[in-house]
Amino acid sequence: MWIEYKYAPNLVTAEMWKDTFEAEGLPTKILPDGDITSWGESVGFKIYVPKGREHVADEILRKL
Repeated sequence: MWIEYKYAPNLVTAEMWKDTFEAEGLPTKILPDGDITSWGESVGFKIYVPKGREHVADEILRKL
């Protein structure tokens, strides 16, 4: 199960967060805010992490 952890205003920022979390070993998914057919550069994205692993994402953010 996945839980929404963070919001990114565009695809580039969402991919940056995804790469950051995954580089530390935390699986991450990004999905566009709204309909999947709206996937594009300027659409907002939600960043998901596994439920129960939010504390790992918090620690990664603290290290930045």
